[in-house]
Amino acid sequence: MTKQIKIIDLFAGVGGIRLGFEQAAHGLGVDAKCVYTSEIDKYACSTYTKNYPNDLHDPMSDITKVDEKALNDFNVLLAGFPCQAFSIAGRKGGFEDTRGTLFFDVARIIKEKTPDAFLLENVKGLVNHKGGKTLNTILNVLKNDLGYKSTRFKVLNAKHYGVPQNRERVYIVGFKNNGGGFEFPNSNICNSCIEDILEENEVSPRYYVSETSLKGMKAHKERHKSKGNGFGYEIKSFDGIANAIVVGGMGKERNMLIDERLTDFTPVTNINGIINKEYVRKMTPKEWERLQGFPDNWTEGVSNAQRYKQMGNSVAVPVISKISESIIRELMNPKTFAKKIDPQLLMSFNDKE
Repeated sequence: MTKQIKIIDLFAGVGGIRLGFEQAAHGLGVDAKCVYTSEIDKYACSTYTKNYPNDLHDPMSDITKVDEKALNDFNVLLAGFPCQAFSIAGRKGGFEDTRGTLFFDVARIIKEKTPDAFLLENVKGLVNHKGGKTLNTILNVLKNDLGYKSTRFKVLNAKHYGVPQNRERVYIVGFKNNGGGFEFPNSNICNSCIEDILEENEVSPRYYVSETSLKGMKAHKERHKSKGNGFGYEIKSFDGIANAIVVGGMGKERNMLIDERLTDFTPVTNINGIINKEYVRKMTPKEWERLQGFPDNWTEGVSNAQRYKQMGNSVAVPVISKISESIIRELMNPKTFAKKIDPQLLMSFNDKE
């Protein structure tokens, strides 16, 4: 019998949550098999397919239209679902109150398929969204409406798990049976810095900003500084950690570098003016991949604009991996064991322990 835990990957992006779960499973001698993926961005699906070429299913899928009854059985649901407000005024904040939101689609799949566990990821702001009502509704649905009593959440920062990025996200984990042995991974002192994720060789002039752009960024920063605001570009030191990478110009401008390795100042793109002589540049897509803990060139094959977008929207893989390790260990606990998991896998895992 095949020793495997079956997973589904919702709001999958380029597969970061799946990658972290699979890494944890592999480290524990377990095969994680993805039986369904849902992602609607065609460029993300292109990257996903490139990195998971052996999948028998197409990742392009609109979760709002999927028939939950038609899905294959699985053990663990993975989802980096978007944060949305619920219309809960005067209501109890239960399952029905989440209709019209994308969390509802996660909940209806859990309700129908009753997986052994789930791992959900969201922005830190979810914790205080609508004064905490949004998160409370989610937890109420998971615990009380869906029966995952052992559901808990925690905000974790990527910088404590091996990547030099100050990225806080909230993670929600729940188990259908028991789950009392699960603990979120402990935080560690950051032992990585930006220098560890830099490209080893001189990067293309395309990543160095023009003199005109640099002048504009400086003026923008000074305008906000005079008003007492902290907005504007930032130069990060090689021995420091990066700000959270996000989609849009701010994600790049808040993580600028001074990299004096440039030898050819000839522009390779249509820039406004000439390349600046202060050696100020943006991080490259490969460096963003490393900040998120992805293998090099995971997003290669799409435009640079899409590569930045895909990493800005993704997850810190090492954080997912550490959480997933704890989930898998708990699933292998006889008190948590559910019939969907191969008994041979349970026996094999416990023999190793």
